[in-house]
Amino acid sequence: MNGRMKNSDIAETQSSFLPAMKALPISAVKQNTVLQTLVGGAGEPEKECDREDMLRAQEEWEALETLQTGLHSEKSGLLGDFPGQTSLISFNEALQYFQTADMSEYKKKIQPAVRRSGLSLISHLLFGPPRLSKELHAERDLVLAIAQCPLDSSQQVHIRVLQTIYKRLTGARFDCPLYGSHWEQLGFQGLDPSTDLRAAGLLGLMHPLYMAMEPKTLPLAHDIFRLSQHHTQNFPFCIMSINITRICLQALREERVSKECNRRQQVFAVLNDFYVATFYHLYHIWKTQNKTISDSGFVLKEVESFAKRNPKELLRQLDIYLQERPLPKDLSPEIWDQQPIESSNQNRSNGNICFTGVCEQQVQEDRLI
Repeated sequence: MNGRMKNSDIAETQSSFLPAMKALPISAVKQNTVLQTLVGGAGEPEKECDREDMLRAQEEWEALETLQTGLHSEKSGLLGDFPGQTSLISFNEALQYFQTADMSEYKKKIQPAVRRSGLSLISHLLFGPPRLSKELHAERDLVLAIAQCPLDSSQQVHIRVLQTIYKRLTGARFDCPLYGSHWEQLGFQGLDPSTDLRAAGLLGLMHPLYMAMEPKTLPLAHDIFRLSQHHTQNFPFCIMSINITRICLQALREERVSKECNRRQQVFAVLNDFYVATFYHLYHIWKTQNKTISDSGFVLKEVESFAKRNPKELLRQLDIYLQERPLPKDLSPEIWDQQPIESSNQNRSNGNICFTGVCEQQVQEDRLI
């Protein structure tokens, strides 16, 4: 029809064109004849303004392609299966790094056990939990040293641990920038995760790494992360996780888990399970009792008290939960269809605090630690 396409033809072309676009690189998309037809119209004489628009669009496409290439090339030396993507790291691989690294600087700062004196010391020796076996002291000291080690952006293993947690929880396929508001989606309180990690060091990342990379606990990690994104029961996942790690450190130093460590002749494995069990206990309380961020202080105190008094019961509850919940067939990272969350302005007017995800306004919230 005089060089023009019918509306039905354009709609049909768009329906077949859009799915194919997802699989095309930017360089191929900008040269696609269907795209050019939709933008310019077939058979019409070009006008001066149209040529200017096309030149401007061409420059924008080239800028996007250059940006994409730059993002990929920035990651040289950290590439995984795809350009610009670091490979996932397992807990054991990260642990091997710390076992071979020079941790003497951080071991000087540790306090292996709580200092007691007088009646407190006598009561602890007579009625307290058993002492940790001497054969396990070196492993315990390494745990405490990792808790003193800060996040270092120049260390490849540190960044791989951080990126792995982000990908496994959010379902992202590619790396994200080391600084930015996207870390608030994961539950940090600022643009730089290292700021919040000062309370527990790299151990504050090793614990969620274990939960996210272990097949039996990954579904629980997804459940907790989903709840942290809830429109009314939301909470900062990583800040809460760091608080759980802090409880684990105190339980270790107070020898609350020494009996289980001696029985299994392990420290890291016991502390990992104790972390997951404590986080599950908090998750169960938070979900079943409809807790909100305003209850966080009280809930953390309750969880800490129960965990220190009943470590064996805490681990038993976790075992029951894991046995009753079957493992999903596909354990690969998933992108969830989350419920839409109210805007920050609306939540602020209602007195609620909501972590809405990437590129939202900075969260206004008191620190939990």
